[in-house]
Order: sequence, then structure tokens, then C-alpha cells
Amino acid sequence: MARAIFTEEHEAFRDMVRSFIEKEIAPYHAQWEKDEIVSRDVWLAAGRQGLLGIEMPEEYGGGGNGDYRYYAVFNEELAKAMASGPGFAVHNDVVGGYLVQLLNDEQKARWLPGYCSGELITAIAMTEPAAGSDLQGMKTTAVRDGDDYVINGSKTFITNGILSDLVIVAAKTDAAAGAHGVSLFMVERGMPGFERGRNLDKVGMHAQDTAELFFTDVRVPKENLLGEEGMGFIYLMQNLARERLCIAVSAVAGAQAAFDQTLEYCKTREAFGRPIGKFQHNRFTLAEMKTEITVSRAFLDQCIDKEGRGELDAEEASMVKYWTTEMLKTVVDRCVQLHGGYGYMNEYPIAKAYQDVRIQTIFGGTTEIMKEIIGRHLGI
Repeated sequence: MARAIFTEEHEAFRDMVRSFIEKEIAPYHAQWEKDEIVSRDVWLAAGRQGLLGIEMPEEYGGGGNGDYRYYAVFNEELAKAMASGPGFAVHNDVVGGYLVQLLNDEQKARWLPGYCSGELITAIAMTEPAAGSDLQGMKTTAVRDGDDYVINGSKTFITNGILSDLVIVAAKTDAAAGAHGVSLFMVERGMPGFERGRNLDKVGMHAQDTAELFFTDVRVPKENLLGEEGMGFIYLMQNLARERLCIAVSAVAGAQAAFDQTLEYCKTREAFGRPIGKFQHNRFTLAEMKTEITVSRAFLDQCIDKEGRGELDAEEASMVKYWTTEMLKTVVDRCVQLHGGYGYMNEYPIAKAYQDVRIQTIFGGTTEIMKEIIGRHLGI
């Protein structure tokens, strides 16, 4: 089915992204999986190619283009290539949403050139060991002390946690104010008391560094406050829709990649003297998957279009995140089944996909939280 949301310019950009992945990511990704971290060189290469900070002002090295569809294309091609190592989506889609909205002029001049060049890798630290989807339950605090804030606490499951040079940290500046007592801070590599824990040993996405972060009396100058004090929870709620859309984009593209690989396998793998795709059950399974991916993409494209117009709301973002990630999980599971024993072998890409996709229904808000958000909009 033809997709109406992309123009010739987007497709030309897609070709450039594919070339970038073939040159700068594909030859190295297997080694990054073993190393459990990507090389900083790929970040610098992405910066040189203009793939970081596409929406940021040109005067700071950005692309000056606020069209979200370019990020969608980038994320789709990474997912199709199963390039789960580089945390570009967190840097571009997630952190970028906060920066473009909240940085003042001094902060833009200080951080955006490195952000766009790949010299400053970013992360966002919301989740805590005892507070995952429950952001209001966070324990990390930031206490004003003269011209500084003193941050104490810890965060976990932080993508780009090891490589990051600049981290948006959510902390409570007024514990008695509930959601209105949360603020956001830009914590920089090298600040005394800011330490990284281990690179977490995950089931999948091995090339992507995911870490624990610890803050012990970290003095952050007031100039590193992002936006206004006490507005952090509102900023988080405003930006979570884009984060969830980003996950949905990768989910649909990942499902398509798994399906394409499996369809080809079913055409060439033989059993009982004929290709396994000739068996009615397998053919019906493939037909079901193709339909589910196509229907999911139609809804996804509506959401991408809405995001581009600034109209994507929390309910729709929750629906597209919930539906597409659950679809991805189901599709990949069936693809493994159609591969038979070979689907369980790590030498086959579908096995890597099986490990990588399981997190999709968890991060960015679990499926259960997505349903709760949708349920609150039902008026019952």
C-alpha cells in the first residue's frame, strides 16, 4: 500500500539514510553486540551526515527543519536494518523534543553545536529503581543551595547511559507539591558526584548501552535548569507522546523487516518436497501478519501526520504505542515459529529480532499503562 505522508524529498533522504547505515553501521554492528556498546565514531559520522538535530536551528549546526517525518524515516530504516545499537532515537526524538522547546539562548549556544555534531551524546533519566512508569513516585531530589541545585538519587534503565555527555535528569525540587514539584536539569559528564553504574546485561539490544546513574551531592548550577522550576512533570507529559510515537515507528518497521525475512525463508525452505509457504496454515499465517502490519501502518501514518501538525495527543500516542508494539511482539514470535529450529539460532537475524523486540511493550510506558491512559479518556 502506497504511503501518502512522504514526499520525494523524504524518499531521497531515505536513500541517504540507507547508504549511511550500509557504510557506518552494518559492518560494525555485530562487533558492537559483542562489546555491548557502539563506537563514538558512529555518532560523529551521523553528525557529519546531518542526521542529528535535524530540527535544531542551522546557526548551531542543526538542519533547521522541524518536519518530524525525517526522524520517522531515520527510525524506520534503523529498525529495518535491525540496527538497535545506536541510541539516535533517544537523542533526536526524545531529548530533542525537550531541547527545542525549553533551551534558552545561552543554553543553545552552549550545548546545541555538540549535540548536532555528535560530540555531545544525550540521554534522559526518568526511571528509578522503585519508580518505573510511576513518575510521580520518583525519589531523586534537587535542593536549591545558593546558585546551585544539589541533586541526590539514582536512575536506572537509561539508554545511552554509558556514552552520554549530557543527561536530562528529572528530580523533585518540592516534595510536598506532588507532580508540581518536579524539575528538569541538564547534568554534564564530569560533574563531581555524578557516577555511572554498570552497563546493564539485557536480554536483547546488546549493542545499546543501558546504565544505572547515581547522583551524590551533585552540584548543578542554576543555569542548567531546563525550563522553569516545578514544571518538569508537565514537560514530561507534553513530550511523552512524541517518545511513544517514535517507538511505534520502529515497531512497525521492525515487524515489516521480520515479515520480509520470513516470507523469503518460506519461499526457499522446503519440507515434504515443497516450500513451507505452500502449506495452507503457513500461508494463512503470513497473510494475517501482512494484514496486521498494513493496518498498523495506516494508523501510524495518521499519528505521524498529526505529530507534524502538533496535534498528536496522549490518548492517540498511547494507542499507537500499545497496538504496534504488541503487534510487533506477536509477529516476530510467529516468524520464529515459521523458521522452525533455525529461528532459535543466533546466526539467523530473526533470533536477534526475537531478543530485541521484547522490551518494546515495556519501555516508554508499558502496555498496561497505555491502556490505563486510553481508559481515562473513555468518560466512564
